[in-house]
Amino acid sequence: MKKMIAFLLAAILVLGCTACGSKKDEGNDRLAQIKEKGYIELCTEPYFAPFEYVDPTKTGDDQYQGMDMEVAKYIADKLGVDLKITALDFTAVLAGVADGKYDFAISAIAYSPERAEAMRLSDVYYATNTGYGFIVRSEDVGKYTDIDSLKDAVVITQSGSVQEALYNQYVNGACKEFKLVANMTDGYLAVSEGKADVCICSTASASLYAQANGGLDIPDFRFEVDPNMNGVCVAMPTEGTESLAELINQCIAELNESGKPEEWYSQYEAAAAELGIE
Repeated sequence: MKKMIAFLLAAILVLGCTACGSKKDEGNDRLAQIKEKGYIELCTEPYFAPFEYVDPTKTGDDQYQGMDMEVAKYIADKLGVDLKITALDFTAVLAGVADGKYDFAISAIAYSPERAEAMRLSDVYYATNTGYGFIVRSEDVGKYTDIDSLKDAVVITQSGSVQEALYNQYVNGACKEFKLVANMTDGYLAVSEGKADVCICSTASASLYAQANGGLDIPDFRFEVDPNMNGVCVAMPTEGTESLAELINQCIAELNESGKPEEWYSQYEAAAAELGIE
């Protein structure tokens, strides 16, 4: 009888611990939390057309336009929840999602090993394929052709970006001066206005800016990078996002199969140009 009672007590304890564990796991499940609160919170830096930009003719969350916003809306619709958008500087976007302050980030975020350690990254939803290089004034396109040519140059790029990591990896002080700015457009402007000579950039975005504004050009030089870096993905906190990541990757697979990202990119490239936003 004593053995039977001891066995029953042990079984109750095991079942009780299992139930507690299930509640704890459920409490940490980001997807369950999102469904319970009825909205998913996105953080983004809205100054990188056509991925994301601010339409001055609109207000509230509707003012945030671009391909990335369409991806975010698709994910929210798939979940059956509202989309709440928080606009931040790019470094705050990365820090906010890594710290778990926001449910996800979509902001033309490229893969890097360092980011993959700090946050959970989705599959690629849009491949840029053109790589990373320089944007310079048109008269200097033949002057800055490799790393060695930067020794007398003022180099600039966006703080917290993959481009900053490329500077640290490949240039790392081998230039006259290095500057950081909050967004990539400010880097392009600094080169155009003579405040910097070279902006390390994604050549896809930089080419669009150069074509729209004139006076700037893209030398042939490209950094050697992991092929995964030639594309953009969704970032999520690492803790409790396994099921959320699974759903987001499902959405990305559906979008890539339909060709929607490319369609949205072209749509918002034209829309931003009409607004004079580059």
